[in-house]
Amino acid sequence: MRVAAVVGLLLCSALRPTAVGAQEDHRLPLTPENIHWGYYDASIPPALTIRSGDRVHFENMLARGLERLRVAGFDEARFTEAMLEVERAETVRVGSHPLNGPISVEGAEPGDVLEVRILEIGFLTPYGVSGFLPGGGTLPDDFPSAALRRFEVDTISGTITMQGVPDVTIPARPFFGSIGVAPPLLRGRINSTAPGYHVGNLDNKELVEGSTLYLPVHARGGLLSIGDGHAAQGDGEVSGTAIETSLYGTIQVVLRKDLELAWPRAETETHYISMGLHPDLDEAARHATREMVEFLVTERGMSRDDAYVLCSVALDLRITQLVDGTKGVHGMLAKALFR
Repeated sequence: MRVAAVVGLLLCSALRPTAVGAQEDHRLPLTPENIHWGYYDASIPPALTIRSGDRVHFENMLARGLERLRVAGFDEARFTEAMLEVERAETVRVGSHPLNGPISVEGAEPGDVLEVRILEIGFLTPYGVSGFLPGGGTLPDDFPSAALRRFEVDTISGTITMQGVPDVTIPARPFFGSIGVAPPLLRGRINSTAPGYHVGNLDNKELVEGSTLYLPVHARGGLLSIGDGHAAQGDGEVSGTAIETSLYGTIQVVLRKDLELAWPRAETETHYISMGLHPDLDEAARHATREMVEFLVTERGMSRDDAYVLCSVALDLRITQLVDGTKGVHGMLAKALFR
């Protein structure tokens, strides 16, 4: 099937009812046996095996572990024993992100789709850190030094304050920056830093509680992993980091054998989301636009010309992130457009 046709299918999938069978609850607490640090890999054994429709409650530790928290000046007493245990035990670190999983879904085979419903996100610790490294981010020549800032989260009001900037209040909007499946077995190990066809480090701030992500399966079981907690982030993530924090969450994973996807997609209560990923930002924007055009043609019966014009007047292209090597653009199309 052509990629264009696949995109049309994947963007309309939420309009069709999904039968959900088993609905058992599972737990993946923050322990060394439930964490693999900084990679997606079909050869590692699953931390958990579930059935379609099951829910998974999990705890996760922020990117790079406790290193940046210590340098930023956080009191060691604020670190939980689970965080300290994972920090001591995890010596194999490929990328920056401690990832929960992998989660194997019974019956999932290459060519299937995992529908990941993000049911709940909360703060494991009420603080976070952000900053930049020398020569990093979107303005490497402007910031040849390094800096870190502490952030405190008020979990009751849902607001965040920044060290040294008392007159600024940031709304808390927690999400997991990295959600992905294992690549094909023969592909080997993929660093978690950059997103790709396996998805991974999207850093898409729209994937908050109540959103859904659709992931094409490349290895038996799917082998879903999740991590990289963010308390808040701007589109672009321009310095190289969001407010990095430790989160807990609940997801429901549904196996979709009625879908055929080449690339990921997502949706929120109000929008369909197409995604473009490429080292060149222009190509990423073209990819995200092309996916939405094909959705309108294939699923809404519009001519290509009409679809292109509608995208120009109704599709919002947003820069997902600029700093992970592979850049991201996501297109948001309001569901309210369709009667």
